[in-house]
Amino acid sequence: MAHVISDECVSCGTCVSECPVDAISEGDGKYVIDADACVDCGSCEAACPTGAISAE
Repeated sequence: MAHVISDECVSCGTCVSECPVDAISEGDGKYVIDADACVDCGSCEAACPTGAISAE
């Protein structure tokens, strides 16, 4: 299951550099994770300062 970013995202971009497969991009008002590219490693979840990322 891919990780998802909730509305708690403050668009800081910390997660982007943590993703080993470049599955995270800037969306409309928050960052988004491409479910097809996500390898479910959890690096982004650990890096998120607001806890906005979780496993789906």
